[in-house]
Amino acid sequence: MSTATVAPTTSATVEFRSLRRQFGTTTALDGLDLTVEPGELLALLGPSGCGKTTALRILAGFETHDSGEVLVDGEDITRIPAHKRDAGMVFQSYSLFPHLTAADNVAFGLRMRGVAKAERRRRAQELLELVGLPQRAEHYPHQMSGGQQQRIALARALALQPRVLLLDEPLSALDAKVRLSLREEIRRLQQELGITTLFVTHDQEEALSMADRVAVLRAGRLEQCATPSELYSRPATAFVAEFVGTMSRIPCSRTADGQVEVLGRRHAVDGALPADGELHVLVRPENVELAPAADGPAQVIAASFLGAVTRLTVRLPDGTEIKSDLPTEAASALPLGTHATLTLPTRPVLVDRAPTA
Repeated sequence: MSTATVAPTTSATVEFRSLRRQFGTTTALDGLDLTVEPGELLALLGPSGCGKTTALRILAGFETHDSGEVLVDGEDITRIPAHKRDAGMVFQSYSLFPHLTAADNVAFGLRMRGVAKAERRRRAQELLELVGLPQRAEHYPHQMSGGQQQRIALARALALQPRVLLLDEPLSALDAKVRLSLREEIRRLQQELGITTLFVTHDQEEALSMADRVAVLRAGRLEQCATPSELYSRPATAFVAEFVGTMSRIPCSRTADGQVEVLGRRHAVDGALPADGELHVLVRPENVELAPAADGPAQVIAASFLGAVTRLTVRLPDGTEIKSDLPTEAASALPLGTHATLTLPTRPVLVDRAPTA
């Protein structure tokens, strides 16, 4: 994108309070409580049907809620129509007007507000420079690539200088290279403008790389809202642990003093220990250490080269499969079929009930 700049926007605080939305027998939102701080980029992350897009559409005014409140800077906006909510939205499908040029698409909202033609053109050109497409001003959507169309959609959303920017999976229709480039540019632009932004995605890598905080939703409820590093290293629930990043499950047994025994060693528990049922320890691949040993209980059954790191999969005698990320040089000492010992860090472990069949 261009180095052109525009004045920072006036960012807002957004609050969802006990928000509920039902579609027939389906509960889309089940008492959502969440606050987005001024100037923050917060990602709503979760599987399909978890309620993330419903929350975004309710904030935009395109959907109604059954109960609860949506506040912007402390004001309940429930009765304010969508076009007066001071929010800019970028859709997954771009939604550009095919009969309008890029400049006219960007200026469309300004025209609807009665802004003079000269000012509309000036503002559109300024925004096209901001998103790095000043040379496309007179081009129509069909003459531009998907990435260029999405930049035009972003410029259009910013034209009215909204207090809140809403992004509904805006990168999912793009190829991997363009998606990577555009997410970096969106993040840089959001930081430059200081605009409060909600970003809906089901892609954990997008959420972790772009957001100040990530809110993980499941079945209409908030599982955890935290910084990317905290979400990854200190997941509050087993669902978050397995949804964000890769986790292996290892059977364990409880001890009389409230710890667990796994792979022959005792570990303190991070969080609550389930009161009953079979238990599993959840562990990330980078926390699993392997060492070749002829009498080791684990056997290497797969290897995936990831550059500086190679991900090995080992199988225990009971059939449990565990992933381990090792420096590629170290992994070369553990070819397929090698037996190995397996060690976990001494710190507390996350424990969950074993899934039912």
